[in-house]
Amino acid sequence: MPPLDVDAGVVDLTTQLCNIRSVSGEEGPLADAVEQTLRHLGLFRVLRFGNTVVARTHLRRQQRVVLAGHLDTVPVAANLPVRVEGDDRTGALHGRGTVDMKGGVAVMLRLAATLRQPRHDVTLVFYDCEEVEATRNGLGLLVAAHPEWVIGDVAVLLEPTDGRLEGGCNGTMRVEVSVPGTAAHSARAWRGVNAIHEAAPVLAMLAQYRPREVDVDGLVYREGLNAVGISGGIAGNVIPDRCVVTVNYRFAPDKDEAAALAHLRHLFAGYAMEVTDTSPGARPGLHHRAVQELVAAAAEPVGPKYGWTDVARFTALGVPAINYGPGNPELAHRDDEWVPVDQLHRCESVLAHWLEPAG
Repeated sequence: MPPLDVDAGVVDLTTQLCNIRSVSGEEGPLADAVEQTLRHLGLFRVLRFGNTVVARTHLRRQQRVVLAGHLDTVPVAANLPVRVEGDDRTGALHGRGTVDMKGGVAVMLRLAATLRQPRHDVTLVFYDCEEVEATRNGLGLLVAAHPEWVIGDVAVLLEPTDGRLEGGCNGTMRVEVSVPGTAAHSARAWRGVNAIHEAAPVLAMLAQYRPREVDVDGLVYREGLNAVGISGGIAGNVIPDRCVVTVNYRFAPDKDEAAALAHLRHLFAGYAMEVTDTSPGARPGLHHRAVQELVAAAAEPVGPKYGWTDVARFTALGVPAINYGPGNPELAHRDDEWVPVDQLHRCESVLAHWLEPAG
């Protein structure tokens, strides 16, 4: 792929990026284009690991900041090429990836093209396979193979936040709660124990559960505990001998995974329970000076991130991380995904001022 035209501006660059199809697992051409673009800029040393591209300055600054974003999208749904509505300042871009998260990637590339003497050393990470299972996540694989490529003092993940700063993130854990029964012919149901009926106390407890709201380093995180699936039964004339309730626990970042699991074991005491997926949360890291500088550059308050994001991977490395990117996350993955162009401009401006303040 030829280099991208980074001089065309963040709106046009977002359009270019979106129109290069990069559904998870198909990021190769876009990764090629990003790599070639960065190599032409000259300020960065460019590294590649699979379809993850990393660019690092070596200016001997006292601190290093990391900006990260993923290249992949969910499948296209007749929403490419990008449709432009309005003008370059007040309009919107419609199409797959405009929100999640080619707009953030475009901001990163514009910063790469325009920074001259940043006050911090800068690492840019463009990774693959964020939208699929965690075992394929390009950032996770990179951290496991080359953690030195992504280590820094502070990280910013440019996932969509509607142009607002969001600190840290909740952790997430999914478990399968198994409720036993005794199989029987449904014509003689009294000879069995219906496992689906026996799951009623589990469902009642979930319906009555009141999630915590907890202050973590000045931000209030709201937890969640919900049944997200239920299965049981093998035929229409058999009393089921097993029912499985899948539960998702979104836990505040004051808990680690062990504490979250202990809480679930307490709630579902007496039932067999299997963990099927788990990811730690991330504290907001607002104490760090560079994060405080970013908050000042944005000139707005910081809120909590309720969903899980890859900031947790940085926190696990000891790197405080914050979420900040263009696009309303509620529009992510929707067929009518769209981003207002003023958010693209503002995110680029705020991060540029943070990294290379005027004067």
